[in-house]
Amino acid sequence: MYVEALAERRIFCSEKMVLKLGLVIMALAVFSGNNMPIDAYEARTILRGYIQENTMYKEQSNDALFLLQKKWDEDLKEKYPNQKITKVDNGIVYIPIVKYINSRRIKINVAEVNRNINKDIEIIPQMSSEKMHSRAKINNIAMLNGAILAVNGTYFKQDTGTPLGALVIGKEIISGPIYERVGLGIGKKSFKTSRISFIGELKIKDKTIKIDNINQPRMLSSNVLIYTSKWGEKSPKTKYPSLHIAVKDNVVIAKSYNPIFIPKDGCVISAPKDILSELKAGDKVKIDYSLSPKFKNIEHLISGGPYLMKDGEIFLDVTSQKLNAISGRNPRTAVGYTKDNVLLMVTVDGRKEGSSGVTLKELANLMKEFGCYEAINLDGGSSTVMYVDGKIYTGSNIKTSVAINNALVVRKKA
Repeated sequence: MYVEALAERRIFCSEKMVLKLGLVIMALAVFSGNNMPIDAYEARTILRGYIQENTMYKEQSNDALFLLQKKWDEDLKEKYPNQKITKVDNGIVYIPIVKYINSRRIKINVAEVNRNINKDIEIIPQMSSEKMHSRAKINNIAMLNGAILAVNGTYFKQDTGTPLGALVIGKEIISGPIYERVGLGIGKKSFKTSRISFIGELKIKDKTIKIDNINQPRMLSSNVLIYTSKWGEKSPKTKYPSLHIAVKDNVVIAKSYNPIFIPKDGCVISAPKDILSELKAGDKVKIDYSLSPKFKNIEHLISGGPYLMKDGEIFLDVTSQKLNAISGRNPRTAVGYTKDNVLLMVTVDGRKEGSSGVTLKELANLMKEFGCYEAINLDGGSSTVMYVDGKIYTGSNIKTSVAINNALVVRKKA
């Protein structure tokens, strides 16, 4: 037992130390009153066997990692010929690229993140602060979260900073989707992309009411929305006559035709006043909601739109995601991943001398050229920015990065 315990801790030592450990093990057994049917020599032999086995395992693991690194290095050199490839950290590289697309000079920033090589890093969306309606520059978000690498994230309202689209951090839904725009799901080992929809219902006795979204501004007068404490202290004002119902532990605790305080461990239902008028304090209700699809092994999600690549092919669904207004030549931010689950974070400069930006079709072509299997567009324009190990790369003609609501960051695990 003692031998196995020491071996489990992967103790690597000299032969002399092995003999001493064997004697100590036998002495401990005798002192504790346990019968130990092996002498010091046998203990030493068994212990050395464990050590050799663990050493071989360690060497084999190192060999496998070496081969993974070698293959990735070769793939990078083949993918980015004659480009400077900078190692930012284990499993993280940065490649600045200047190329011409349709006779236009374009400046591109590419970062690749390979968790197959470095399992001690994580990829996670992060808000600019604990308040949902806020903005901060990417360097502040990066430093606050110990980021090695970061790019801007979801679309957001310019006046308030409120995220527009699905955002999930640590399996908690921060905000719901709009127009079923595409999102990137992030797991510990893999990624998924899909258009995201919201499914929710409110059950009152024998009646079921559809819930349209969570923590998003009301887009239609008929919408029924729920607001959690992530939204803020109170439910929002609406330009339509509304009723606000505060719920905690499946019980109505307050009712008002004006914005109302959101229970910390509950929510507020905001709906047209005639839909919830029958409810009163003390009534029991049941609220169920989720995002669809329900990805397995996915912990975080960041959304944008439109799709750029799907199943290894260029796929642009601009119209269905109501994004025709951004299809022109602009600074861009995109994320994608390879079949081997290597993440690519890409920004393209625009609106300035030396780089004119790209169209969505040109961005999709770039993501395919860089080896993505699936890829999506994120917020762009003046929001486009990449942070690499303390340095900021802006995508527009603004000399310093603008304030954004959230970012996709890469950092070392705590």
